[in-house]
Amino acid sequence: MDSKTSDPKAPKALTAGIVAFPRVAPNFRAPKAIRENDQLLSTVLNNMSQGVLLFDAEARLIFCSQRYFEIYGLSKEAAKPGCTLRDLLNHRIQAGTFSDDPEDYIGMLMGCIAEGRTTTSIANLSDGRVISIVSKPVADGGWLATHEDVTERQSAQARIVHMARHDALTDLPNRVLLRERLDHELKRVKRGECLAMLCLDLDHFKSVNDTLGHPIGDELLKRVADRLRGCTREPDTVARLGGDEFAIIMTQLHDPADINILAQRVRDSISKPYQIDGHQIVTDISIGISMAPDDGTDPDILIKNADLALYGAKADGRGTYRYFESEMDARMKARRDLEMDLRQALANKEFELYYQPLVNLKTNEISTLEALLRWNHPTQGMISPADFIPIAEETGLIIAIGEWVLNTACKETANWPEHIKVAVNVSPAQLKSRSVLKMVTTALADSGMPASKLQLEITETVLLQNTFATLETLHKLRKLGVQIALDDFGTGYSSLSYLRSFPFDKIKIDRSFIKDLSNGAEPLAIVHAVAGLAKCLNMISTAEGVETQQQLDTLQSVGCTEMQGYLFSRAIPAKDMEKFLRLKCERRTA
Repeated sequence: MDSKTSDPKAPKALTAGIVAFPRVAPNFRAPKAIRENDQLLSTVLNNMSQGVLLFDAEARLIFCSQRYFEIYGLSKEAAKPGCTLRDLLNHRIQAGTFSDDPEDYIGMLMGCIAEGRTTTSIANLSDGRVISIVSKPVADGGWLATHEDVTERQSAQARIVHMARHDALTDLPNRVLLRERLDHELKRVKRGECLAMLCLDLDHFKSVNDTLGHPIGDELLKRVADRLRGCTREPDTVARLGGDEFAIIMTQLHDPADINILAQRVRDSISKPYQIDGHQIVTDISIGISMAPDDGTDPDILIKNADLALYGAKADGRGTYRYFESEMDARMKARRDLEMDLRQALANKEFELYYQPLVNLKTNEISTLEALLRWNHPTQGMISPADFIPIAEETGLIIAIGEWVLNTACKETANWPEHIKVAVNVSPAQLKSRSVLKMVTTALADSGMPASKLQLEITETVLLQNTFATLETLHKLRKLGVQIALDDFGTGYSSLSYLRSFPFDKIKIDRSFIKDLSNGAEPLAIVHAVAGLAKCLNMISTAEGVETQQQLDTLQSVGCTEMQGYLFSRAIPAKDMEKFLRLKCERRTA
């Protein structure tokens, strides 16, 4: 196409692989092929999502697509071919879509075009829209500009960036953002400031999920997140690490006592009851604390040390807070080593059973033998169950170990005196696995022991988890002829409700009440009430941990049915139990 026209101000055609649209003399008529190409190109450009403009070297407009008018709310009269960029900006100023200094903008843009550089800029309009502008030099000194509304794209990208660093359920910072902020704050620590890292874990949250369902559990987590936000200051960071684990970075720390104040404020807030979908939920929280720079200036080390302190808080009974101590790392390493050894103990046949007698207080005869697990470690000797049973429960090893205990107890006691029952503890994990029924029937069948000779002892923790399924399993076991005992009675907040939901054969009064019998009227009143309750419900009442004659006399006076404790006998290895029973029998008949 010839770029010369009778109008000296008309823009020159540009050779940039795009058809220009110069103004031509009214009597000029382009060949049909050119007109069709122009029309096709105009159709394409006017239907693009970007606004497209073409300028010549003198900043005069050659072409403007329909989308540009739509983006900025301009009429077609505002952007006729031949008008200057300055004219176009004046129209945008009047429309309220340009607020920069026109001369500065034009000077910057023309300078880049003259140097052959593509420019990219962002225009933030007053109505909240975001426009991306790209100006690319073309032949003959002009440029092609595209204007694109990227509001939704930027909003989506911002959401993606936010989601990558925030927890979807609570909208708290996640582990990634927590570490970034901790890394940033630790730079201030190196300049002389202090901070505290708190790792937090809800107590018994799993039982909420198991009994009330995950939707209730999720709502509880959101409520907890809100309360944690309310406990902290503006510069602090509250994060959710996953599950029921949270964290707090406490910055601008001037007085270490402020950490105690925050930890107690968190506990007081979290422990208040929650009302969720008609359920009242009460929970507590355990907290581990590390400090920088005393406990480390590396993010990973600081988090690890706070986590070790959290484990210490849980080991101390939960519902409390503990500071990191250097000895904790050594204890955790020892625990990991013990866990590795525990995984091999069953295969290496390092376990054995001891039996402790339960004595009928009326006849003074042994009525039951409770099977107690012992671990004879190849290098450390006998390890206390208090040290390895919690590890077995946390790792899930308790299911296999519990099955071994049940099978062994049934085989070892099957031929002992018929009137003596054997009691075996069943863990929450075993009952939840739903294989306990099959496990019991198999153990009885393999040993030939009658079901009536077996007692299974469960704690209230078992009933806290999936109550309906648990009670159904217990009823099936009882239907086999197996007796069910409620262990550690009185230590939970809902013991009495469980007595209504299931007809236990026996309730065992926790040793803590027996130990305090001589310390006042209250423990005696509790034991008296439990013994009377058991009698009314036609249940056996067993006192655990009886060590003195005074305790025994008191228990007999209040009507307790059985006793178990060192006063009568410690736990005895299986190999020695037959001799022990024989001697007891001989003394009784002598």
